[in-house]
Parts: sequence; structure tokens; C-alpha cells
Amino acid sequence: MSTTANATPGRMPRQIPYIIGNEACERFSFYGMRNILVEFLVGSIILAYLPVIDREGHAKDIFHSFVIGVYFFPLLGGWLSDRFFGKYNTVLWFSLIYCAGHACLALFEESRTGFFTGLFLIALGSGGIKPLVVSFCGDQFDQSNKDKAKIVFDAFYWIINFGSFFASLLAPFLLHRFGPAVAFGIPGVLMFIATAIFWLGRNKYVHVPPSGADPHAFLKVVTTALRTRSPGQWRWGLYVALLGLIGAVALLLLWALSLLSLAPSWWPDFGFVISACLALGLVIALGGMGVALQLERARGTHPDAAVDGVRAVLRILIVFALVTPFWSLFDQKASTWIIQGREMVMPTFSWLPQGIGDVLRGWFVSPSQMQALNPLLVMLLIPFNNIVLYPMLRKMGFRVTALRRMGWGIAFSGVAWIAAAVLQLWIDGGDPVALAWQSLPYALLTFGEVLVSATALEFAYSQAPHAMKGVIMAFWYLTSTFGSLWVLLTNFGVRNEAVLGRIAETGLSENAFLMFFFAGFAFVAAVAFALYAWTYPMQDNYRAAV
Repeated sequence: MSTTANATPGRMPRQIPYIIGNEACERFSFYGMRNILVEFLVGSIILAYLPVIDREGHAKDIFHSFVIGVYFFPLLGGWLSDRFFGKYNTVLWFSLIYCAGHACLALFEESRTGFFTGLFLIALGSGGIKPLVVSFCGDQFDQSNKDKAKIVFDAFYWIINFGSFFASLLAPFLLHRFGPAVAFGIPGVLMFIATAIFWLGRNKYVHVPPSGADPHAFLKVVTTALRTRSPGQWRWGLYVALLGLIGAVALLLLWALSLLSLAPSWWPDFGFVISACLALGLVIALGGMGVALQLERARGTHPDAAVDGVRAVLRILIVFALVTPFWSLFDQKASTWIIQGREMVMPTFSWLPQGIGDVLRGWFVSPSQMQALNPLLVMLLIPFNNIVLYPMLRKMGFRVTALRRMGWGIAFSGVAWIAAAVLQLWIDGGDPVALAWQSLPYALLTFGEVLVSATALEFAYSQAPHAMKGVIMAFWYLTSTFGSLWVLLTNFGVRNEAVLGRIAETGLSENAFLMFFFAGFAFVAAVAFALYAWTYPMQDNYRAAV
């Protein structure tokens, strides 16, 4: 039962502006710090202990470790909200942690410990609220005014891209003109304003209480399936799941031994982030296989709907696993592509009237600002696809299904990286290359994003039963975590003399080779995705019309 305020029948809830205002400021704060992170680290005192040649690689590692945290902590935020504190309290408390993280970045620009503490707190705070704000907004509507919800969710999407666009333009300008304290401080101020706006609406919100423990929740069904004995049958599923758990513990143990310089000489020193992500991957992969082998044993103890829901989640997990290579390419626009842009020629805008050109030269000061193309193109491509492209393809006889869109989106990300690799070859050849050429890979990658990201949420919603939709969102966020894991593993792999020697034999620079490698990674994933999609049994779990 809901408490506090009730939505006004038939009208837009008066508390919505507080949530939208919070989202606008929070998104600017997040993208403002995120989009200058690699550029700051490459030239900062924080990495000054490294040789210049190694700083770009370590800056990428730090960035992708941060992204891993951002998309891992939604699991924690969602669990605390659903089981104990409710959405409002969880969002408010994680927002305060978020503010503290921004303060650390602004105050400790020359301290590794202070700066990395700030990154951890932002990952914790941002990730903790990520699964909650949109659903909290949905809680403000009821049957009488649910038609207004679409307007608000569209506004949410627009605000996210609006904040990202201006943050991508302004944060690099602030970094270059006023230094890191201001560049990181202003996003921190905006996050504080976001928290204050959210708090001001506290007495106007509809507060849906936490659901508490669900005896038929996803993990409850999984546990029952693995533990239940069946007369005359081995518990192969349990053994497979235990193998994953043992493997995860072994990975973490080997990391701990590496930390103490006691690990076997043959074991690579992955570090905590890679080791923990690999451990999580083993638990999910082998645990999922084990559950699939024994899931039917949960029937009787749990309703059929709960058991079928778990099976639907397991099928969707395979789809999500095949999407992770896309995120390994997409998130590198804020790391690898910025590093590439530093080798390119900044635009002079000489083709414009002198006054306008002078203004733009004064504002466009960093390759990081090219990232503003992404949200701008997203806002243009989604209506173009829905109004022009998809209807045209249908008229031509093509079935524009969700899975086909996602598969093509992965493939387009590969094409984007082919374009980026060609630019890198051009740069390596010694010719000056205009930064404007990066517009092509950005456009291709953004088209892939629209096909993958927006479509995946639609797909997952339609495939998962109502009781499992929260679980699906948690796993969806993990796709970005594992996408960045592939980047960290690749970066780790090339820090090897034998591998570098093989790359040198190809005649390509390390950057160009890796760009072609990630393009190939995406193409292989797209083919695997298409093969699995061919056999996927589509479901329709939208609720019945009333």
C-alpha cells in the first residue's frame, strides 16, 4: 500500500518536476566528470610516476574500472531499496555518497588516494541510484493518470541526453581554461543541487514501501532447484553450479596471493577488478547452466509462473551475454577515441565568419568535446528510425524485430571501429588528420547504440514475466560491467613483450591493431547473436489490456 501523497486523479502529479530537475542536474554531473576523466588522468600528477608512454593505457584501465563499478552497484541499490529502505531513502542516501565523491575529485586532484576514493564513491552513489530513479518516477502514477507517464518518461530520456550533450561540451572547456578543481567541482555542485531538489519534494511523493522478502523470488527458485533431490537422478546441475563457485573462490584467492607476492609464477597478476569480475562471470555462467539442468525440480515448491520466469531470465541472459562486446566498443569512445583525438588536428572554423569562428575556437578546446555528438545524434536518430527507417523497411518486406535490430546494432559498432582504425592508420602515416573525421565513427557507433540499447530494454521487458523484471534490469546493467571487463583483459594482454612483438610484425601500431581487433570482436559477436536469435523462443509478457 502506498503512503504519503497520492497522485492527483487525471492530472500530472505535482511532484514530477522535482524528479525531473534532479535527473537533469545528476546527469550533467555524471557525464561532466566522466567525459574528462581520461584526459585529466593522462596529464595529471596522479599518473606522473609512470613513464609517459604508459600513462594512456593506465588512464584507460582506471576509466573502465570505474565504469565496471558504476554498472555493478545497481545490484546493491536495487536490493537495499526492495528489501529494506524503499526507493526514496535509498536514492537520497546514495546521492549524499555521490556528492562526497565529487568533493573528493575537486579537492584531491593531486592525491592518488583521495582521487581514487572519489571515483569509488561516485561509482557507488551513481550505480546505487541508477535502477531506482526512473521506477520511483513511475510510482507517482496510478490508473487515473497513467497516460501522463509516457510524457514524463520521454522527458526523462530527453533530459538524460540534454545533460550529456552540454556536459560533454562544457566540462572539457572548464578543464582546459580553469583547471581540474573547477572542472570537477562544478559537476559536484550540480549533484548537490540535484540532491537538494530531490529532498525538497519529500512530502509530495508517493512512497511505495519496500516489498521485503519474496518466497518465490529469483534466487529462492534458483536455490530450490539446485538443492532439491530427485529420486534416481544425479544432481549434475548442483555440481556445475558448485564448480562455478569454487572457480570464483579460486580466482579471488589467487588475487589475494598475488597481492602478497605468493601466487604461482604462472598466474597472471590481474588485480582485484579483473579477478572479481571474472569470478562473478563464472558464478553467473556456470550457475545459470546448473540451474537450467535442474530447474524443473523447483515446481511444486514454487508456482509454475515463478519457475517459468526463471527459465525466461536464463534465456535472456544468453542474449545479454552476446551484447557485452558491444559495450566494450561503446564505452571506449570516452577513453580510446579521446586518446586518438589528441593526435588529431583541432578544427579552426576558418570557413565560418570571423566572429563566429573566433567564438567557436574559444569554446572547442578538446577532443573530449566530440562526445557531445553522441547524445545529439541519439536525439535525432530515435525519431528518424521510428518515423522513417523502420516503416520504410516494413514496406520493403523486412521484419524489423527487436533481436534483428540488436544484432545489426552490434555489427554497426564493428563498422564504427573499422572507421576509427582507418583514421588511426592515416594518423600513423604521419599526415595531419582533422578531428572532424571522428564524426563518422561517432555516427556509426551511435546508430548501433540506438539499435542495441533502446531495443534491449523493450526486448527484456516483453520477455520477462512481471515478477522477474527487476532481476532483468539488474542483469542488464551488468552487461556494461562485462563490456569494460573485455577492455581491461585486452589491455592486460597487450602488456606482454611477445604479444607486442606479434603486433609489430603486422606492421600496425598498437592502437590501430586493437581497433581492428575490437571491430572483429563485434563482428564475431554479431554472428553469434544472429545464430542464437534464430532459435530464440519469443514470448509476450505485456500485461493484458484493461
